[in-house]
Amino acid sequence: MTRLSVNVNKIAGLRNSRTPPGSGTAGVPSVTRAVEVILGAGAKGITVHPREDERHITADDVRDIAALLAPYKGEVELNIEGDARPEIIELAHAVQPDQLTLVPVRPGEVTSQAGWAADTPREELEWIIADAQSAGMRVALFVDPEPEPIQWAAALGADRVELFTEPYAAAFAEGDDIAATAMGQYVAAAEAAHAEGLGINAGHDLDLNNLGRFATLPHLAEVSIGHALVGEALFGGLAPTVRRYLDVLVRARPAHASGVFARA
Repeated sequence: MTRLSVNVNKIAGLRNSRTPPGSGTAGVPSVTRAVEVILGAGAKGITVHPREDERHITADDVRDIAALLAPYKGEVELNIEGDARPEIIELAHAVQPDQLTLVPVRPGEVTSQAGWAADTPREELEWIIADAQSAGMRVALFVDPEPEPIQWAAALGADRVELFTEPYAAAFAEGDDIAATAMGQYVAAAEAAHAEGLGINAGHDLDLNNLGRFATLPHLAEVSIGHALVGEALFGGLAPTVRRYLDVLVRARPAHASGVFARA
């Protein structure tokens, strides 16, 4: 089955909205408690994306989550997302996540707006990727569902790509015909990545409405979902919401569907 990796940034953002020194609500809601609930509901992945301004997940959160997940090594995966700035790379080497997902960051952005451009200089990223892999991390690159960045990611030696799914989500909202056209683009991208020996992850704006269709994508190894899942959890509870997402993935991809990829 496709792995669900729950992004807990929004939990940290809510906590950080009320954390002045001496506040009685400092530390509420607890990010590590949220992780425990998510694991208890059956999810096998946790994603964190620490931003430079630490407006939600902090470096301390990453260390705490890594320590919490350490006993589950081999069963539950920690995925650190971020740009290639030294602080992220140093943090990744310190806590040894299962996966490091490198994401381009535009100045002032609230959330990711696009994948890596295929003309991004390669030398520094090649070194970062190889160094992370030598330390035992799987490396994914966040890309648009187009041939050029997929080929670029393969040339850099990445293990996986994470397909940027905001365009699919926007198309899904426009109706079935437009969604079908968008889905065709993602199927072609997934097949192209698979042909290059890359595993396929996906994320951004996936939710309970559009996930079922997207989760039929060939070779899909993992989806990372945070904003919509946490939003639903406000009304339905965190554990039941995680289970609803897992149920969508089960129904979309039967147990016999392999989703096999060349590089784990």
